Amino acid sequence: MIFSVATNFRSDFLDAMKGLPVAELFGKLPADSIGGGRASFMLSPLGRKEFKEHVRLAAERGIGFNYLVNPACMDNREYTRKGQADLERLLGFIEEAGVTAVTVSLPFLLPIIKKRHPRLKVRIGVYARVDSVAKARYWEDLGADCITLESISVNRNFPLLAAIRRSVRLELQLIANSNCLIFCPLSGQHMVNLSHASQKGHSSRGFMIDYCALSCSFHKLADPSHYLRSEFIRPEDIHLYEELGYTSFKILERGAPTALMEKRVRAYAERSFEGNLLDLIQPYGYRGKPGSGLGGMRDIGRFLRYFFRPRTISTSGMLKLKTLAEKRGLIAATEGEPVRIDNRALDGFIRGIKEIDCRSTGCSECGYCAAWTERAVTVDETYRSEMLRLYSEAFNDMYSGKLWRH
Repeated sequence: MIFSVATNFRSDFLDAMKGLPVAELFGKLPADSIGGGRASFMLSPLGRKEFKEHVRLAAERGIGFNYLVNPACMDNREYTRKGQADLERLLGFIEEAGVTAVTVSLPFLLPIIKKRHPRLKVRIGVYARVDSVAKARYWEDLGADCITLESISVNRNFPLLAAIRRSVRLELQLIANSNCLIFCPLSGQHMVNLSHASQKGHSSRGFMIDYCALSCSFHKLADPSHYLRSEFIRPEDIHLYEELGYTSFKILERGAPTALMEKRVRAYAERSFEGNLLDLIQPYGYRGKPGSGLGGMRDIGRFLRYFFRPRTISTSGMLKLKTLAEKRGLIAATEGEPVRIDNRALDGFIRGIKEIDCRSTGCSECGYCAAWTERAVTVDETYRSEMLRLYSEAFNDMYSGKLWRH
């Protein structure tokens, strides 16, 4: 079992990974000409000098580095002279920095990289949405070295996992600790939104209301069984995937504090975890001192840089969204555990999931995850009521147009 682990680029990160089965780190600059899978405001400030030093120190420890060139959309820039020049400059920097692999999601980029930079391994990202034998074979035939399968539609489909594994010879990777809604109808929009929010020169200038994340968080609080109707793999269940031939796992999240990332990697390495499963799988809501920032949103100046756009959005509306995001833990630390998933109370959960065809079964008719939610998930009702009210107000402002009126 080997791990590809998200790095936050902080000075204590590499020491925290010592002794753990980390084969590579993955990440990128907060913004570049191509863009990637996270908005710039979600990532810590990082210059090229600091990036190169982090890659160098990882290499000294025998850890490779995977640079993410993985947007879901480039605004068709890839077909322009300037776009091609920008791409080549970025790839030149990546190779010069000592990066060992890149992740792409657009088919057009793979043969370009293979032809111009053959030293780089090319991994296919989750934004490529590989969820079938045919797609996996397509990427293998195109020359990919590894595919990260689309977790939201694959991770709990064991017959499909077995079929894809039998069909190709290249490395296949699974995301272990994502907590998206299963078969999420927002995923395509979310991928494109995030991609443009980290592209230098894009007309948005890094601005983005993360409607998809807000909607996802709202639905989970409104119906907590959505926490289990997801694609996460518990540390205790890793062996089921290894039995199918999967030995490479990806561990998120790039904005998480170092101590939390160490906890996550160690839990999967030890195949056991006692505590709140959200500590391992949630991409926000990290616990800490009230008011302390996390990821890239650590100070008011940075918030203003990305979100104070009075010509784009109502200032009062933006401040209301900021309050909502802070209370939900989307841009700040949370105090206590307003939502808790008792990981050990889920022992045996996956066995029943293996027998259900979730793609063709309605959740309301099935009721399996709802029953397990009663056993394992607790939500502070006062917190829940307050947050649902704030969400309803925010969505009403968006849908009515009030958010954009002066």
